[in-house]
Amino acid sequence: MANLKNFSNQVFNCSVFTIRCDNYFITKTNSTHNFFIIEPNDWANIVAITSNEEVILVKQYRYGREKFTLEIPGGMIDKGEMPLVAAKRELLEETGYLAKNLQLIGVADPNPAIQSNKCYMFLATELEFTGSTYLDNTEEIDIITVSLNKIPDMIEKGEIAHSLVITAFYYYNLLKK
Repeated sequence: MANLKNFSNQVFNCSVFTIRCDNYFITKTNSTHNFFIIEPNDWANIVAITSNEEVILVKQYRYGREKFTLEIPGGMIDKGEMPLVAAKRELLEETGYLAKNLQLIGVADPNPAIQSNKCYMFLATELEFTGSTYLDNTEEIDIITVSLNKIPDMIEKGEIAHSLVITAFYYYNLLKK
């Protein structure tokens, strides 16, 4: 069974993603269908753990949910930027922390049904606080530190509900086995 792409057109472009429309011939049903694909940059998310076994979280307003959420630091990987470099940059920009040790712990497809990007997840340790953040003009962020052992309970209670953050902690737990 093979689906054949007939054509692809970009239908929308903004600063954080584009949308394209792909027309596919579906061999199983002998029909054609349009699929709309969101094309954001890849993302980098960082599980940052202090020497006191505390996780650095960001409390950030999310316009899609119209509320504040608890997440790990992270953001878009700029075109041509390596994921590791983006992770270091995002951690510093959002929290003011530099990581002396940063390692890739997993990669996930955020939503392969309608998105083309990947999310790279890193573990940051040996942190140094610089005190300086560099937030985008649309970011409203508070920094919170939480004991690492409280994270599973926070996920279970829905205090941390962002699926990519939960995925990052899953990868972290695999690393620790």
